[in-house]
Amino acid sequence: MSDRLFIFDTTLRDGEQVPGCQLNTVEKIQVARQLEALGVDVIEAGFPISSPGDFNSVIEISKAVTWPTICALTRAVQKDIDVAADALQYAKHKRIHTGIGTSDSHIKYKFNSNREEIIERAVAAVKYAKRYVEDVEFYAEDAGRTDNEYLARVVDAVVKAGATVINIPDTTGYCLPQDFGAKIKYLMEHVDGLSAGKAILSTHCHNDLGMATANTIAGVLNGARQVEVTINGIGERAGNTSLEEVAMILKCHKGIGIDTNINTQKIYPTSRLVSSLMNMPVQPNKAIVGRNAFAHSSGIHQDGVLKNVQTYEIMNPKDVGIDDNAIVLTARSGRAALKHRLHVLGVEMDSERLDATYQEFLKLADKKKEVNDDDILMLAGADRTAAHAVKLDYLQVTTGMGVKSVACIGLDIAGEKFEASSSGNGPVDAAISALKNIIKRHMVLKEFTIQAISKGSDDVGKVHMQVEYDGHVYYGFGANTDIVTASVEAYIDCINKFKK
Repeated sequence: MSDRLFIFDTTLRDGEQVPGCQLNTVEKIQVARQLEALGVDVIEAGFPISSPGDFNSVIEISKAVTWPTICALTRAVQKDIDVAADALQYAKHKRIHTGIGTSDSHIKYKFNSNREEIIERAVAAVKYAKRYVEDVEFYAEDAGRTDNEYLARVVDAVVKAGATVINIPDTTGYCLPQDFGAKIKYLMEHVDGLSAGKAILSTHCHNDLGMATANTIAGVLNGARQVEVTINGIGERAGNTSLEEVAMILKCHKGIGIDTNINTQKIYPTSRLVSSLMNMPVQPNKAIVGRNAFAHSSGIHQDGVLKNVQTYEIMNPKDVGIDDNAIVLTARSGRAALKHRLHVLGVEMDSERLDATYQEFLKLADKKKEVNDDDILMLAGADRTAAHAVKLDYLQVTTGMGVKSVACIGLDIAGEKFEASSSGNGPVDAAISALKNIIKRHMVLKEFTIQAISKGSDDVGKVHMQVEYDGHVYYGFGANTDIVTASVEAYIDCINKFKK
C-alpha cells in the first residue's frame, strides 16, 4: 500500500508575495476553489495580521471551500495568533501555522537572542495556538542552515507542546538535495514524537539555486509526508517548489510508492488560471505546464515521437489536462462553447458577465484565426479594469521607416474626456509621451516586458510594466493584439494603482 503525501499549497500566501502578483479577495476565492478541485489538502490562505485584505481573504476563502484545511500564517507572537484564529472562524477544517527562525544567523541578528530562549518562544507559541485549534503547524525558519542537533531539539520541544506538523523550510534555497534529505532523515531518527506518529514533517523549499523540487523530493524520500508548494513555482525571489512538478514526479515514478490526492488533469487549467489572474507569465520551457513542455522541434525527436510517443514523452499531455482535441474557438463559436471552455479552465460566470465576455470574445475572434486558452483567461479577467478611474478611450499611432512616430490619445478620467498628442522614438514611446501630456506626474518607466502567448503574428501580446512614482514602484499589465495599445494599457494600469 502506498504512503500518502499531503499537498500544502501556498500560492495565495507565499506565491502572492511576488511583486505585482497581488490578488483581490474575489480572485483569491476563484483560485482557492480551483485548488480544491485540483485536490490540494491544505490551502495557506494568507497572513491575517499583515493587512485587512489578508484577514478578509482568509475569512472569505474559509467560507468558499469545503473539504481542504484552511491555514493562516503567524509569527510566534500572541497577537498574530489571536488574529489568525479570528480569521479562521468560518473554516470547516482550520490550522494555525506559527514559527520562528532557528538558524544562528536568525537567532543572533534577527532576534538578538539565544538558542534556549528561541525554544521557549517556539513552545509558548505552539501552546498558545493550541488554545484555538487542534491542528497547529510549526515552522523552523531557515532550518536549511540550522545545525541538525539543535534543530532536533526545537522539533522535539514543539512536538511535545502539541504541534501536529513540523515545517522544515530551506528558506534561502541554499541546501543541496543530499544535505536536505539527510536533515529530514536525522530528524526522523532523533525525534521520538515523529517516529511515534505524533506529528509529520513538511518541506518548504525555495528555488534560489534551482534545487527546490530536488530538495523537496529528497525530503519526501527520507520521511517528510507534507510538501509546501505553489502553482507554477511562483514565490519569493526565485520562487517555491512547483506543485505540478512534485505531483507528476510521483505519478511517473510509481516505484517510489507515494501517492497524492492531486487530480493531475486539473494541473494545466489551474496553471493557466493562476498565470492569468496574477499576470505572471509561465516560461515556455517550464516543466509540465510550459507551452513547449510537450513540443518537439528536433527532427530526430519528431521522428521518434511519430513512431512511438514514448520515445521522447514520459507523460501523456492529457494526464496534466492538455487535451489535443480541445474545442477550437473562432468567431463562429457560440456562448455555449465559450462557457464550456471557461468551465474547463476553472472560471465560472453568471449570465450577465458571460454575455459581456462573449462580446469581447467576438471582437478578439474577428482579429484572430483561433482564440486560445490564454486569450480566454485574458478576456475573463478584463472586467477587473472596469472600476479604474483612468481608461483608454482611443489610440492612434503613425509610424514607419523614415517617418517620425506620432501618437494621438484619448483618456476617460472619472468620466471626463481628455486628448493629447506627441511624437517619440518609436510608436510605444510616442504613445506614452502623449499619455504623459495628460497625466502630468513625474513617472519613470523601470521595466517593460512583452510576451507573445504563441507564435502567430495575430496573437494577443501581453505587456508587463513597472512604473516608479513618488518613491513607489507599481506593476501594470495590458493585453491586446496591438502591442502598442497593450503597452499603453499596462502603463494606465500602473497609474490606476498610484497611492493618492
